[in-house]
Amino acid sequence: MNRIAVFCGSSFGNDSIFEVKAKQLGKTLAKENIALVYGGAKVGLMGAIADGALEENGKVVGVLPNFLKEKELAHEGLSELILVDTMHERKTKMNDLCDGVITLPGGFGTLDELFEMLTWGQLGLHNKPIGILNINGYYDALISLLDTMVKNGLLKETNKQMVLVSDNIDDLLNKMKHYKAPDIGKWISKENI
Repeated sequence: MNRIAVFCGSSFGNDSIFEVKAKQLGKTLAKENIALVYGGAKVGLMGAIADGALEENGKVVGVLPNFLKEKELAHEGLSELILVDTMHERKTKMNDLCDGVITLPGGFGTLDELFEMLTWGQLGLHNKPIGILNINGYYDALISLLDTMVKNGLLKETNKQMVLVSDNIDDLLNKMKHYKAPDIGKWISKENI
């Protein structure tokens, strides 16, 4: 993997471990010579992961909608800042630029980004590893919900297994490096792509 997109909150949340781990992830990616692709902001966990990577001289590519740049949220120290018009264009561009995805704690926007990537993977539109860094059990309820979806026949176990989960950065990166996408998408076969 040469580039990993990270989705995370634009605030810090109320547990200081989120910021610590975000910065640590940025540093780890830089040390592994993996470029960071993220939302381009200087605030919250987004700013922390970018700062962590930059402190280790890592490459950091931000993708930011113009309307957020106008609110002075853009990180000024990035290797590259790509401006787009809409939130959807942001997700598409981040997908185009990355070889895998890691999700940190966040709110609606973070979940939107995570589930869009999972949906595209389920439909066979990409075969990238999608990881959740489950800091302090932040995503335990979501993981339980995925189990409930499988139990009720609304999500295939094969597709649930697309979600790689760990509370340890090195373990999560190892799972991502060895990820093999499902052979069968929801409705689309790889031959039709």
